[in-house]
Amino acid sequence: MNTSILKSAIISFAFATYCSAAMAAGSASDEIAKYREMISDGNPAEFDEMRGEELWKKAGGPNKVSLEKCDLGKGAGVVKGVYAELPRYFADTNRVQDLESRLVTCMTTLQGTPEKDITTKPFSTDDSKSEIEALVAYVVGQSKGVKMNVSISHPKEKEAYEIGKKIFVYRAGPYDFACDTCHGRDNIRIRMQDLPNFNNAKDAQSAYTTWPAYRVSQGLFRSYQWRLNDCLRQQRFPEPKYVSDATIALTMFMARSANGADYDGPGLKR
Repeated sequence: MNTSILKSAIISFAFATYCSAAMAAGSASDEIAKYREMISDGNPAEFDEMRGEELWKKAGGPNKVSLEKCDLGKGAGVVKGVYAELPRYFADTNRVQDLESRLVTCMTTLQGTPEKDITTKPFSTDDSKSEIEALVAYVVGQSKGVKMNVSISHPKEKEAYEIGKKIFVYRAGPYDFACDTCHGRDNIRIRMQDLPNFNNAKDAQSAYTTWPAYRVSQGLFRSYQWRLNDCLRQQRFPEPKYVSDATIALTMFMARSANGADYDGPGLKR
C-alpha cells in the first residue's frame, strides 16, 4: 500500500477513536485540539509538499519548462514567504491574485498548459491527485513561521478587500446564509467543530493561518479555493468558477484579517 495512504488511514482511525473518547468525556473541543497537536509532526501533507516541489522543478507543459521562473510576488522563482503576502496585485495581469490563480498564470504563460486543462478539475479526488494542489502544498510550506502581511496599498487590492468584505456578509440561497452566518459571531459550532469568528482577530488569525490543510476525514490535501468551494456548497450557493475574482476577493478579506499572525500551514483538519 502507498505510504501516504497507509499513514492517512492510521491517522483517520486514530482521529475517530480519539474523538469518540473525547465526546464521552464531554470535552470534545479541547481534546481534539490536543489530538491535533499530538500528531502535528506527522502531517501527511508533507507527501504533497514533496510532490509539489518535484512538480515545481520539473520541466512540464507543452513548452517543457519548469516553474522555477514563476513570480509569485517576490521575484522569479522565490517561494520563501510568498504565501504570507497573498493575495496581492500583479502588474503583468493587472489583477489581484491568490496563490492558485497565480500558479495558473505561470502554468499557462511559462509552460504553455491550456487554462482549461488546469481549471476543469483542480481538486484532488480519491482516484486522482491534483497537480496544482500539490504545488500549493509546496509553496505554502515555504511560508511556515512567516508573519502574515497582506497589503491593501494598491487601489485594486483595496477594492478586492472591500468586495470580499461585502461577499462575507451577503445573504442568499435557499437557507438565506452568508459566510457571516457561521463565521461572524462567537460560540457557534457544527457538531464537534467550533467555528472561528472572523470578526475576532485571534479567531481569524488562527483559522486562516492553518489553511490550506490536510483533511483527515478525506485523506486528501485541500487548497484554500477548495475550502471556499466547500463552504459555498454547504450554503447551497452555485459552485463558483475556480480562481474567480469573487473567490479571490473573499480570500483577500480573510487573509488581511489574519495579518500579524505567524503562518502555520499546511494545517491538519478533521
